[in-house]
Amino acid sequence: MRLLLVEDDDLVADAILRGLTAASYSVHRVSSAEAAQAAIANEEFALAVIDVGLPGADGLTLVRRLRSAGKSLPTLILTARCTLTDKVKALDLGADDFLSKPFEAAELAARCRALMRRSHGASSGAVRLNRMSVDLSGKRLRIDETEVELTAREWAVLDCLVRRMGLIVSKERLLQAVAGPDHDITPNAVEVHISRLRAKLGTAAVVRSLRGLGYRLEESKSA
Repeated sequence: MRLLLVEDDDLVADAILRGLTAASYSVHRVSSAEAAQAAIANEEFALAVIDVGLPGADGLTLVRRLRSAGKSLPTLILTARCTLTDKVKALDLGADDFLSKPFEAAELAARCRALMRRSHGASSGAVRLNRMSVDLSGKRLRIDETEVELTAREWAVLDCLVRRMGLIVSKERLLQAVAGPDHDITPNAVEVHISRLRAKLGTAAVVRSLRGLGYRLEESKSA
């Protein structure tokens, strides 16, 4: 697996490179957002590990540029800032996960593995979570052997949650997903669709609320 590391601090970058190399990853390191964009335009990467504090454009600006350009490359944000506001901003801009400094090399490698597993499952269009089977391309949900009917907006919510399974999806992202170009809906509508989706999922999966951050799809302990 080829990873992109965007880190301007040589000492930090060296430690990360050694840790990821030891975990059998091939890593290309750049030190700025501009260099990262150039690398992504010329090479395929499975994941980008991006430090927030970069010279020039910061890491979050890089994520925003990638998402605006339609790039779905999984991104793991490294940050010394870990306030609720920072986390919400990172998620709203399209980051897939964040890791607060300092961190252990083993945790970084584990986060990378998890993000790439989820990305592979979502790109294939078929995801299975215990009793629940989701076909994202065909918009089919089965729990055990029973097919479950969802409305278009319930599908939009489930699609977002499944594509980031185990990760936080901000309320703003869900709001954008359920609101079509010709519709203006209130933030409370997200809560309504989440509630209806929970009722249809039953005990097959858990849609957990994280106050101030958003929602996360998790494996059910009773599934």
